[in-house]
Amino acid sequence: MNRSIDTNCVQAGYEPKSGEPRVLPIVQSTTYKYETSADMAKLFDFEGEGYFYTRLANPTNDAVAAKITALEGGVAGVLTASGMAATFMAVFNIVSCGDHIVSSNSIYGGTFNLFAVTMKRMGIDVTFVSPDATEEELNAAFRPNTKVMFGESIANPALTVLDIELFAKVAHAHGVPLIIDNTFATPINCRPFQWGADIVVHSTSKYMDGHACALGGAIVDSGRFDWTKYPEKYACLTTPDESYHGIVYTEKFGVEMAYITKLTAQLMRDLGPVAAPHNAFLLNLGLESLHVRIPRHCANALAVAKYLQANEDVAWVQYAGLPGDKYYERAQKYMPNGTCGVISFGLKSGRAGAEKFMAGLKLAAIVTHVADARTCILHPASTTHRQMSDQELLDAGVPGDMMRLSVGIEDVNDIIADIENALACARG
Repeated sequence: MNRSIDTNCVQAGYEPKSGEPRVLPIVQSTTYKYETSADMAKLFDFEGEGYFYTRLANPTNDAVAAKITALEGGVAGVLTASGMAATFMAVFNIVSCGDHIVSSNSIYGGTFNLFAVTMKRMGIDVTFVSPDATEEELNAAFRPNTKVMFGESIANPALTVLDIELFAKVAHAHGVPLIIDNTFATPINCRPFQWGADIVVHSTSKYMDGHACALGGAIVDSGRFDWTKYPEKYACLTTPDESYHGIVYTEKFGVEMAYITKLTAQLMRDLGPVAAPHNAFLLNLGLESLHVRIPRHCANALAVAKYLQANEDVAWVQYAGLPGDKYYERAQKYMPNGTCGVISFGLKSGRAGAEKFMAGLKLAAIVTHVADARTCILHPASTTHRQMSDQELLDAGVPGDMMRLSVGIEDVNDIIADIENALACARG
């Protein structure tokens, strides 16, 4: 049955049978019992269905991954312990020492550091490109050993909107998949697979959880990238995996399931960033109201953005849902129903004024988090992006005076009153 995304938020992933719990159960167990060794051996040979160790798979986790997969319109998905784990696993599943990545430079600071520092130490190189690069400029970034192209649908915290269709076109012209981090937009507002993306990742700790309760990440595969067209480039999927009985993933599971199966059977086995079942349970509770919360976040954020834009103390405002914003037209193409609840802005009084402003807030909290039900704020240059140089900050669209305001779902009049009071403090 084809159901709307709103219904899938509530219903997808878990369908209890007669007499089973109505609410998704937490399977808080590391192991699963079998009558014979032969029964368990079938699982290790991919010849049977079931569970044997939660590091590889867990019923609670699988149900929530299936829900997110349905929301994104993919064919297979998996949960991870954090959003960073999801990004790393999604890329590392198909790259290795000596390979190359092309990535938008307007991405989350932790992801930038993952690519530029940590994965570089693993022998994996990266070329960063502007999210506004032309097709010719994007083509120039590719090398014979490029394996992945990466970007964020809405960048954290720069709020640039990626031209997903263009990036997908260029990636496919070079025979590589496009991975999109869709954390800020969520599948409620943007579905990257519809625009040519191949794999989507999420930090589920943000809007999907919605309450800042549980760390988590998710990876969803569209099942559309044909790894067998490039057997030498993606030998990890098209040749025998000697660490797992010599299985050839594309032969055993087909193009649709090869990528996620390998990620689970090999990387989750070896690296172990599995989601805790209790965290998956909490995530599912958040997902059940995602379709209700996101429109409220967007409506509140647009009202706050308009207020800031009209205020004489504010130097600039960036919010792609705001008419006149640099990315407004692009956002109308990819996310016509709204973007997200996060606004970036700066004061005419600069960084010093920003510090006074943030100290004057009472309702909004200064936290190293974003995109949950409560309004919060952060100064990225001194926190999440502090590892970047001044030039890297500018390249990533994160000027030193930027404040990232995550507008919650409180009464918008209370949020604006809090901002108004903080602006008065900044003048003092």
